[in-house]
Amino acid sequence: MSLEPTLSDTQLAAFSEALAEGRIDHDGLAADYDADADTYRIETPDRQTTVSAEELPVDAEQAAYISNWYFYTRTVDSEVTWAFCRWLEAAAERPVPDRYAALDAGIEREWGQLGITTTISEDGTRHYELRHVDDGDADATTLTPHTDPFEARDIGTLDAKGRYRPLRTAPSLKQGWIFPDLTADKLYEAVEAFYPATVVNWYREQQGELDVDHWRDEQDRQSGIYNLITVLPDEAVDWAAAACCDDSQCLKRREWQLSDDEPLDAESGDGVFPCREPCSMVVAAGREWAKLEREDTRTYEFELTPSEKAQIEELIDVVADGAVDEIREADVGEGANRYRVRYLREKRVDEQGNLSGTPTDPEDEPDVDHDGD
Repeated sequence: MSLEPTLSDTQLAAFSEALAEGRIDHDGLAADYDADADTYRIETPDRQTTVSAEELPVDAEQAAYISNWYFYTRTVDSEVTWAFCRWLEAAAERPVPDRYAALDAGIEREWGQLGITTTISEDGTRHYELRHVDDGDADATTLTPHTDPFEARDIGTLDAKGRYRPLRTAPSLKQGWIFPDLTADKLYEAVEAFYPATVVNWYREQQGELDVDHWRDEQDRQSGIYNLITVLPDEAVDWAAAACCDDSQCLKRREWQLSDDEPLDAESGDGVFPCREPCSMVVAAGREWAKLEREDTRTYEFELTPSEKAQIEELIDVVADGAVDEIREADVGEGANRYRVRYLREKRVDEQGNLSGTPTDPEDEPDVDHDGD
């Protein structure tokens, strides 16, 4: 442990007051007060001592455990923040001295597209730096600094191109900002401003208390125009989940299914924080797809070369994966290249917008004069 913890008078006073009320048992620290002898019995995994009030503070190792107790019981406001901060420093995986050594250098964790670095002061106070994970190696002086955690809402409103982000957990958070020094409670506020309810739902899941609303629950409470999702076929719900809830589209890990005993085949994702119900984006999309699924299938005949068929299939993939911007103008060999798509349109789409001259609706076909037959 390179850090040499020191206890302030405030911490020592809080420690004494807490022991006067009863035994302390916290994160490897056990302590109690003998009023008759006016002594403190302090036990940590590698050391046990009995000292008088005048002999406080104790050695560096026990000081670390006491400062750790003080930070988590006297400066962190809620159980959710407490659990989140312990996760950030991997508290369950290593004892306090090892943790303090790691915190002295800085412990980095990711929460969606957020990179969070936790460091520590000599008195055990944690400091949290928050930035975009892709700015991890950037010099802090090149990033725009923020101090108010609620400014995270404005940062997360638009993507890097200035487009509105209707889904806050989409992997489209812009870069270039930093919250250089947040307290535990301010960090929680900032993370929740970027990704609303993610920490709370993660904590509920850790406690086995996550209340999941499945697709059928969502169907039952819809009314008005959204009541249409009640007719969306079950297989289409699977397609919707695969389309909307993939890691490439949303950073949450989907926990909702068709119902409690009807799982979906679509992958749930690998996100650290759970999705407990179909979001408004999925419901709105489900309504549109319900209308589309009411249509009967038809058989169409198109004239395409093998390369043109493959191009259309490649174009669907590129658009679905949001990779259109990755295709350069000079990459005419790519099926989604703008010039190549324009060439295909010139060749295969008529003036009415029909692929290969084939109308979408049979009634749109031009009348044929059969008098000469």
